[in-house]
Amino acid sequence: MTLTLDPPRIVKTAPLVQVRGVSKSYGRVVALRDVAATVYPGEVLGIVGESGSGKSTLLRMMNLEETPDTGSYTLDLPDVDGNLFALDRFARRMLCATRIGIVYQNPHLGLLMKHSSSGNVAERLLVAGERRFAVLREKAKDALAASEFPLERLDAPPIELSGGMQQRVQLAKAIALEPALLLLDEPTTGLDVSVQALVLDTLKRLQRDRRITMVIVSHDLGVIRTLADRVMVMRRGEVVEAGLADQIFQDPQHAYTQQLVHAKL
Repeated sequence: MTLTLDPPRIVKTAPLVQVRGVSKSYGRVVALRDVAATVYPGEVLGIVGESGSGKSTLLRMMNLEETPDTGSYTLDLPDVDGNLFALDRFARRMLCATRIGIVYQNPHLGLLMKHSSSGNVAERLLVAGERRFAVLREKAKDALAASEFPLERLDAPPIELSGGMQQRVQLAKAIALEPALLLLDEPTTGLDVSVQALVLDTLKRLQRDRRITMVIVSHDLGVIRTLADRVMVMRRGEVVEAGLADQIFQDPQHAYTQQLVHAKL
């Protein structure tokens, strides 16, 4: 089943992200089946579903960590052409280093836990070609400040930080080069409620001030309702419903979406 999201009411522009006909199987297990997604510049797309629905697999595809069995993925950027799934390993690495940022649920996947927090951010800048120490230090500091990380802990390694602070380091690393697309995989899972609220406030401010295009995956409908302009609901590797966030939460059409929303309420 293929669903294409309608553009937001106000935005009149070309999509930044287009995913079409993406399918992926691991042996006999179907992870994704003919999935489509469209994201517009400055928009936040939320993807929800239970564990095993395929939402995190789709996000990994969008971060070019995996290649689907079928499907295409394009970014509408001046220097980016064609199906991104066709890129070789080096081209994927450079594209992700410069144009796509990601925040993982598990900070160990995105950070060097024993390196300094500023060094983690600088590592992303190094991949993009920056070699001047003073510039690396200053840009890392600016990114950490933007993620509301306490700058007195600039040289503290993530292994010594709380979960919320580790997520802020990941976020700083992800936005250091002002990516066209920011991917967030369950960014508040495992955090205390008060810390979750702080992380969500930071994401909302970044999106408002910088108009960063985001795709956020979460099983927590409260997180999605707080951040997303539009929502995609996934079940068993398929998109079962998609639309504006208000529409999905106030008048869900699919029985599975109704179940999710009512369970949250």
